[in-house]
Amino acid sequence: MGADDKVQNSAEKLGGKVKEGLGKATGNESMEAEGHSDQAKGSAKQAGENIKDAFKGK
Repeated sequence: MGADDKVQNSAEKLGGKVKEGLGKATGNESMEAEGHSDQAKGSAKQAGENIKDAFKGK
């Protein structure tokens, strides 16, 4: 996985965590759900990159 991809995936997960927290704090269930979704997307992308790396032999 490239360093840029790692940073982007981590940023997406962190952004999702922030959205989730803001949603909880403000009682905004939609924002909280978006935060969960963003975290899941970041994790899925990171898992995909890890699989690619495994096949490259890194």
